[in-house]
Amino acid sequence: MCPPGVRRPAGSTQAKRPHPCGPGRGGRRGDHTLSGVPFWSASLTDATLGIVRVWATEAGIRRLDFHSDTSEASPGETLLSPKPPPQHLTHTLTAVQDYLTGRLRTFDLPLDLSAVTPFQLRVYQRLLGIPYGHIATYGEVARDIGGEANTARAVGRAVGANPINIVVPCHRVVGADGKLTGFGGGLPRKAALLRIEGIEVDGTTPSSRVHPEVIRFQL
Repeated sequence: MCPPGVRRPAGSTQAKRPHPCGPGRGGRRGDHTLSGVPFWSASLTDATLGIVRVWATEAGIRRLDFHSDTSEASPGETLLSPKPPPQHLTHTLTAVQDYLTGRLRTFDLPLDLSAVTPFQLRVYQRLLGIPYGHIATYGEVARDIGGEANTARAVGRAVGANPINIVVPCHRVVGADGKLTGFGGGLPRKAALLRIEGIEVDGTTPSSRVHPEVIRFQL
C-alpha cells in the first residue's frame, strides 16, 4: 500500500529494468522517448539547488534530478513529444517550487516507476512513507523491507539510483550514526533539502551529521 497523499506508482505490480543510458540520453538529438515511451521535459532554477529537471510520461513523473550549470537552463516546458504535455508535468514544477519555499510538505503526484527493478521499487515505496521533517537510516529501510544484514548496502545503492529526487525523499535517509554519507545530487543539496524541512545539519561532507535530536521515523 502507498502512504496517504502519494498515488500508487505506475508499474508497481511489474517493474522493468532501467534503460542503461537513462532519460534524455542514448538517442539522437531531440529523441522523444524514454525506453520507447513518449516523454516531456521541463525545468526550474533554484538559487540553492541549481537547475531542477523533470521528465514525465503519460503515466506520471519518470525522473527528477539536478544540474549545476544554470547557463544550460531552459525555463518552462521543453516539448519532446508531439502531443501536448500532461498536466502533471506543470503540477510537478509548481509543487516542487512550493516545497522549496516551505509552502508544501506532501506531494500528490502520479509517479512512473515502471523502469526500476523490483528491489528498487520496494525501497522507493518505503521512502515514500518517511514523513516531512523526519529521517530513517539505511539499516532501518533494509529491515523494513525484510532484508538481511547485508541488505543495507543494497538499499544504499537503490537510494543512490533514485530517479525521482525530492518527491521520493531519498534525502531523508542517513547513516546509522546520523552521517549524511552520500546523495546522487551532491551532499550540499542533501543538506539543503533537510534544512528546508527543519532538520539541522552540521556540514555538507559525508561525515557531516544531522542534529542528534532530529525526529527519527520508525518505518
